[in-house]
Amino acid sequence: MSNDVFAALANPVRRRILEHLRQGPRATTDLAREFDLGRPAVSEHLAVLRVAGLVRDEPRGRQRFYHLEAARLAEIGDWLEPFEQYWCERVQALADFLDAEQPGGESDEKNPEE
Repeated sequence: MSNDVFAALANPVRRRILEHLRQGPRATTDLAREFDLGRPAVSEHLAVLRVAGLVRDEPRGRQRFYHLEAARLAEIGDWLEPFEQYWCERVQALADFLDAEQPGGESDEKNPEE
């Protein structure tokens, strides 16, 4: 997995651009209206996303429309899945431990045969 992808996703503006593109292709000018940035700044962010393979552009007359490249995001999801599983297991282990430590939890129950 290229570091370009993670560098591109590190910027909150670029993440928001991707969120907007989930709704479908958008022109650069349409995307620029969503931010407190000028069109050139949004174009720079789109260029970073394009180099990372997260979006593709389509020229239509004088405008460029950008499309989300979901397959590239799926690769990231596949890579992150084991980490998500690890943290889910760790949180569940902590919850089990805390439940056992609370009054009335498993560690405080008396043996019914005593």
